[in-house]
Amino acid sequence: MKLYKSLRFRIFLSMLLLLVLTFVALSVLTGIQYKEEAEDYHRERLLRKEANIKENINYVLKNTTYPVETDMIPLIFKTKIYEIKDIHNLEIHLYDFEGNLLKSSRASFLKDTSYAKLSTRILKYLEDSPTKSYIYSFEEDGQQYQSSFSYLTDASFKPLAILNLPYIEDDGFMTKELRENLKRASIVYGFMLFIAIGLAYILSKYITRSLQTVTEKITETRLNKRNKKISLQTNTSQEIETLVEAYNGMIDELEVSAAQLASNEREAAWREMAKQVAHEIKNPLTPMRLSVQSFQRKFDPEDPNISEKVQEFSNTLIQQIDTLSSIASAFSTYAKMPAQQDETLDVVTITKLALDIFNEEYIYFFSDEKEIISTFDRTQWIRVITNLVKNSIQAIEKKDPESPRVEVRVFTENQKIFVTVSDNGSGIAEEHKSKVFEPKFTTKSSGMGLGLAMVKNIVETYGGTISLQSVERKGTTFTVCIPLDD
Repeated sequence: MKLYKSLRFRIFLSMLLLLVLTFVALSVLTGIQYKEEAEDYHRERLLRKEANIKENINYVLKNTTYPVETDMIPLIFKTKIYEIKDIHNLEIHLYDFEGNLLKSSRASFLKDTSYAKLSTRILKYLEDSPTKSYIYSFEEDGQQYQSSFSYLTDASFKPLAILNLPYIEDDGFMTKELRENLKRASIVYGFMLFIAIGLAYILSKYITRSLQTVTEKITETRLNKRNKKISLQTNTSQEIETLVEAYNGMIDELEVSAAQLASNEREAAWREMAKQVAHEIKNPLTPMRLSVQSFQRKFDPEDPNISEKVQEFSNTLIQQIDTLSSIASAFSTYAKMPAQQDETLDVVTITKLALDIFNEEYIYFFSDEKEIISTFDRTQWIRVITNLVKNSIQAIEKKDPESPRVEVRVFTENQKIFVTVSDNGSGIAEEHKSKVFEPKFTTKSSGMGLGLAMVKNIVETYGGTISLQSVERKGTTFTVCIPLDD
């Protein structure tokens, strides 16, 4: 049985996959949650720094001696911009409304924020924003950056310049915390996985135990014997209980059907057998009746040849009576086989003995072993051999080949005795192969067709099988296989 087809394996695998997929899903969700929290954290932190820097800038603007105008921004923040940078530990860039750089806290800038002039895209976003602020996010060399843009105004809320604050997103701490959480979750889920394996094994075994019992009983179910019902346990599930009840009901119906079928088959078999016997008996009765009538009409006590005619008449009757006796013997033999008289014998020797009754010179015997000891009924074993050889002889006489040959071979293989009887006779037609072992089937002009049926009956009594291979006009091979005694 393939493993993936096992219900027990599927239950076991499903529980493990459910746990593993749950861990993967939670890990992905945790990662997404940490990422969103990190983004929110950095955005809020940047906005807080922006608000604090603007307060410092407004303080400088209130206390400057220069006119508070856009053109004076470089002079107003000539040194103050560095103080503000040191206080908030953040680079500061000031632009005019055309995007030209007015003042910066450093001489060189990051690649994405080092333009001497802001792009028109950023200016448009800033102008269209209801809050007059814009945050631009980008990545460089695997590092995440945010850059905020907002308007600076004077005391009258008149725009003076554009404030740009480049901000590096340092996720080291949060990444480390995420890894620690995933590590702890892995340990917990690893421990749970071992528990799940044990539980899955126990549950799958418990669930499939009743199914295994049902499977074994169904496998043992036979039409020709009394089958046992399945006894339910007190803790059996409702589904299994329904299945078992259905099986037990099937067993009851099967016993009734088997008994009825067997009775019908017996009646049909004996009915057909009676018809066949009646037909066979009529064949010799007809010439007997004609002979008696003819003798009665032509009888003349004064006939000088009366003795010869009486002798001829007697021979005719005796011949037909012998035919009737043969029919009765064949029917009796098939209908009631004598009780087996098993004895330990040498199959090779008994087979040779069975062949001694034949006078045909074209019968050859072969054996791969000097002796094969087993337990059989001597008479029945001889009957098997003689019937098969007789069939071969009749097939050869029907074809009359130039070099007739019948081979009987005995050998053992895999603790079984094999006997093959081969001939180069007329063979068996394809449409007749499936019927040769049936009672009353015959292709001959005489006989009741019980020989091979009797052979099959004897062989099956010893737990064996008989089969044939035949090609029409070329020959036939019968193979008998019987288990060898241990």
